[in-house]
Amino acid sequence: DMAAFLGLIPRERTSGTMKGKIMLSKRGSPQIRALLFLPAIVAKSHNPDIKAHYERLLAKGKTKMQAVGAAMRRLVHICFGVLKNKSVYQPQTILA
Repeated sequence: DMAAFLGLIPRERTSGTMKGKIMLSKRGSPQIRALLFLPAIVAKSHNPDIKAHYERLLAKGKTKMQAVGAAMRRLVHICFGVLKNKSVYQPQTILA
């Protein structure tokens, strides 16, 4: 999928019995990931779907950077879905 191609999927870094951190895989283009960072920061404040996902991850104990990485991934999924279906984006979460 597109998020995997861009290196935005979570990957656990372990070795033997040593449990490591969960980080982005970073397999794709670092330039594209850098370009997605600020839109993800803005989207976590203004997009209701990404904002709800971001706050849910923080409540689960994820770090802010892990939640921003998830917002970047969610943004890529939304963009891909809009382009694939040739439709207007409809948020699934309604803010009160």
